[in-house]
Amino acid sequence: MAEIDQEQLRERLHEISLEHRDLDDVIHRLQITGGIEQMQLQRLKKRKLKLKEMIVKIEDQLIPDILA
Repeated sequence: MAEIDQEQLRERLHEISLEHRDLDDVIHRLQITGGIEQMQLQRLKKRKLKLKEMIVKIEDQLIPDILA
């Protein structure tokens, strides 16, 4: 993989990780205060899961396959 591609992936990974962490904080605070409807909470949780899937996919691209 080209160095530029890896750097772009690292930057994207950082951005997504920050968004995931921020969303986790928001969900936690909203659950404590109870200031959100269940439907909205479910949407936020689905977004958080999608971000986690993106993180894993990018990490897999950055980490070379040892068995290859």
